Amino acid sequence: MLGRIRDALADAPPAIAIPRDYERALPTGTAIVDLFAERVSDYRATVHRTPATSLATTIATVLAARGATRVAVPAGLPDDWLAATEAGTVADDPPLAFGELDKLDGVITGCAVAIAETGTIVLDGGAGQGRRALSLLPDLHVCVVRADQVVGTVPEGLARLDPIRPQTWISGPSATSDIELQRVEGVHGPRVLDVVIVEG
Repeated sequence: MLGRIRDALADAPPAIAIPRDYERALPTGTAIVDLFAERVSDYRATVHRTPATSLATTIATVLAARGATRVAVPAGLPDDWLAATEAGTVADDPPLAFGELDKLDGVITGCAVAIAETGTIVLDGGAGQGRRALSLLPDLHVCVVRADQVVGTVPEGLARLDPIRPQTWISGPSATSDIELQRVEGVHGPRVLDVVIVEG
């Protein structure tokens, strides 16, 4: 089959260079963390901004406000993030069965990068992020984003990612619309997304 494709392309015209001189960064002076917070809020995620010294308290407050009493924790999540919470934590090591994940109230993860222009968070399965199912099955996802992980544009985000790692791109809680344009949340992933932006 590959030989037939090569033969068919033998007399193809030479490749045309495609210009790639489009803007790859936001204008200088753009407050990208503010823009990210605004855009992720537009997707109906709830944004919490906190200094690093109050991160554990903020996470505990978010979980309590959501009524989360049992949450999944991926391998590599910093222990100090959970220091103030009263919720029970369930380690995903060894990996929990899908049925077990579905019964939990939520999950807490970090992220690989966040993109201000699109309000998108990217997880790549690294430490503190876990496997894809972990961030898709529980109904609540609390995602911690450090300010230094926020970039302005998609090209900047892609430059920070390893293309061979599994990636989950999240732009707000999972949602879809039916034929009558009625929004339904929680169909393909968490119904509720809380984003905790850590500054300083």
